[in-house]
Amino acid sequence: MATLLAENVSPPSAFKLCTENSLISNKPSIIWRAITFVVIVCLSLVVLDGWRSWTARAVELGEMDVATSNLSRAMAQQADDTFKEADTALLGLVERVQHDGTGPAALKRLHDVLVMRQQELPQLAGLFVYDENGIWIVNSTSTPLDRFNNSDREYFIFHQHNANPGPHIGVPVISRSGGKWVIPVSRRINKPDGSFGGVVLATVDIDFFKAFYSTLQIGNAGAVALVLNSGVMLIRRPFDVKVIGKNMRGTELYRYYTTQGPAGTAFIKSAQDGVTRLNSYRSLPHYPVFVAAALSKDEILHEWWRDTIWHSAGVLCLVMVVGLFGWHLIRQIGLRTTAEAELTKTHASLEKLNRTLERLAMQDGLTGLANRRQFDVTLHSEFSRATRHASALALIMLDVDCFKQYNDIYGHAAGDDCLRTISHLIRELTARRPGDLAARYGGEEIAVLLPNTDVTHAVAIADDIRSAIRGLEIEHSGNPTGFVTISAGVDARIPIRGAAKPAELILAADRALYEAKRNGRNRVLAARNGLQSSATG
Repeated sequence: MATLLAENVSPPSAFKLCTENSLISNKPSIIWRAITFVVIVCLSLVVLDGWRSWTARAVELGEMDVATSNLSRAMAQQADDTFKEADTALLGLVERVQHDGTGPAALKRLHDVLVMRQQELPQLAGLFVYDENGIWIVNSTSTPLDRFNNSDREYFIFHQHNANPGPHIGVPVISRSGGKWVIPVSRRINKPDGSFGGVVLATVDIDFFKAFYSTLQIGNAGAVALVLNSGVMLIRRPFDVKVIGKNMRGTELYRYYTTQGPAGTAFIKSAQDGVTRLNSYRSLPHYPVFVAAALSKDEILHEWWRDTIWHSAGVLCLVMVVGLFGWHLIRQIGLRTTAEAELTKTHASLEKLNRTLERLAMQDGLTGLANRRQFDVTLHSEFSRATRHASALALIMLDVDCFKQYNDIYGHAAGDDCLRTISHLIRELTARRPGDLAARYGGEEIAVLLPNTDVTHAVAIADDIRSAIRGLEIEHSGNPTGFVTISAGVDARIPIRGAAKPAELILAADRALYEAKRNGRNRVLAARNGLQSSATG
């Protein structure tokens, strides 16, 4: 039957039928590919739209990050300049008091200076000088000097116990002279002996900051704040008198400021009203105060959400259209596949027969080993591979000793059984690696191809085969040993491109085989530019 098929199906027609069969048998996979394609297209549209939206969101947040950072930088500069102007005035007052003293004439001149300084600096609610007991010595207002004593104020107590002559920004208080909320900026006055001599004070009107903060574009839910490094709130917009002087130590904003550095940006849920905002905080360059500018997260992303909803709705409609079209296409493919089912079965049967023919064409019918054709193809392939990778390729040529006499004595049927037994053993011993190949080279001669094997290992493998065959103890009265034995020739080399051919490997191994036979049979010899090593039983 195999012969009949080989005669009736020429190679071109067989190839054509195999190709058609392959195309028809792949119809289910075509359906799955179509489904996969439609799904991938739909998912790609969704993913790309999601990526676009997420990128737009990141861009929006990045722009707002820059905006809040710039806003906090402007606020910090404004606050620093405000306190610097007040502190500069105080520095001059300290020098006057310590140099001119507090006599009546000096105090009169000092009063004029205070009034002038207050008029020059709109942020100031007043300028004051106190003695070491907290009694007003002179001020820039019309309030009587003997009306109040400020020794109980936080800033006065601070300077009593701190000899540092530098500026101090105190907690907000309600001015006793004006009745308004003010931020005290003060310096210590030292007596000639260095002891505490009093305090000079500039009160910054909180309404000055309130007016400035009201001009900032922070949206309906934004917020800005001015806070002491100690955690005391100085002023906040939205303005609420209840938060002035409030302790901020337990808030997320204060934790970020104290742990993440003097400047930064973060999404923080406000402890004042529970609104999540993008906060940019920054410390003042010269004073222990920091500012925070915050924009509502919902307001920042409002336009982005509106654009995303409209755009996503359009993409969803497009995905539905693509999905319906894909469903129709897949349904058509399914109908066609069903109509061709019978033809597919016929072609599958033909493909199976063609595979059987191909296997028979590459296999020796008697021994079950690869035939000469497969050996030649594999030899050229492995020789090329060894040349590319500069790796060793070994070949063992085996021949049954005195096999003609075996056929003459026991008959050709017994000779065939003997070859089958030997071939089965060789296949078991050489089937350890995927690249190894045992093939019937011709008659009773068998070739074993061993990629990535040097001559030493090839000789060891050949000798294992020789010993195993001898160990079968197949009777052979025509052999001097009384049993069936083999002789083997081995060669291994690393082919050099353009300087070596596969036939040279066969020729060297074959020459070694016949040398083994001449030397008494039942032995293994290796050849490499002449005989080099041997193994015998």
